[in-house]
Amino acid sequence: MDTTPPADRLTLAAIRDAHERIRDRIHRTPVLTSTTLDGQSGGKLFFKCENLQKGGAFKARGATNAVFSLTDAEAARGVATHSSGNHAAALSRAAKLRGIPAYIVMPNNAPKAKRAAVERLGGKIVFCEPNIPAREAAAAKVIAETGATLIHPFDNLRVMAGQGTATLELLEQAPDLDIIVAPVGGGGLISGTAVAATSLKPGIRVIGAEPAGADDASRSFKAGKFIPITQANTIADGLRSSTSDRTFAEIRSHVSDIVTVTEESIVAAMRAVWEVLKIVIEPSGAVPYAAIVENKIDVRGKRVGIILTGGNLDLDRLPWQ
Repeated sequence: MDTTPPADRLTLAAIRDAHERIRDRIHRTPVLTSTTLDGQSGGKLFFKCENLQKGGAFKARGATNAVFSLTDAEAARGVATHSSGNHAAALSRAAKLRGIPAYIVMPNNAPKAKRAAVERLGGKIVFCEPNIPAREAAAAKVIAETGATLIHPFDNLRVMAGQGTATLELLEQAPDLDIIVAPVGGGGLISGTAVAATSLKPGIRVIGAEPAGADDASRSFKAGKFIPITQANTIADGLRSSTSDRTFAEIRSHVSDIVTVTEESIVAAMRAVWEVLKIVIEPSGAVPYAAIVENKIDVRGKRVGIILTGGNLDLDRLPWQ
């Protein structure tokens, strides 16, 4: 029987290759613990701090792997994407490292801090209306005009492989985990997380968490078929995208469950991490811990990895002010 995975599916080998390619261009982020948060949850929690990653988010992993996987001829024409912020900044940074242009389509309501990061890293911004069709149309126009290579924020195997490198590190830093919880937006991170975790540690449970106001992945998971989002309504701006056929295939194969959380729980979780762990995370990064705060995942007596995905937000618009 041929056990070779299809060419359009993510593999542990691709994730390992990505880590070798990018390890000198990213941070190996720390894992933090807290007896206070352990006591409140009943489990042993290990927070993978991708908010301390280059550019302030895990997106540096996938973008860097994708950019440095391009041939010289492809790279010379530059790269392009559409993104609400973290992938935009990550792609701008990776392109700058390789010395090539980055064309970034951003919604006109993107957080100021994320716009500023793209500009600081040399990305050339084109603004569009804040909806997926407008983003895709603007990106297609840029690519037609420049010949740049599209580096999709999540629907790209090289991006997905890069995102999975966070879990390679996490399982070295905190062995014998029972559960890993990651947020779900477009599904690039949860795909990489799930493939890496279940390949390295059969029996581990990978659970996705998403806002109730952007619950396409949860509905798709329960229905057993891809259901795109119609309207996202959440403070977690990085999780407003639908998954894709590619990422949903990995979710169906490797993820144990997807749970949803309220906006109130997201804010409470974000504040708790700020106050107890003394680190800055954005609302999207708080969603996995919100699932534990809300008791959507039974972590009692379990060793649980939680990926804090990013820390980029406008400090003059904190949700508890």
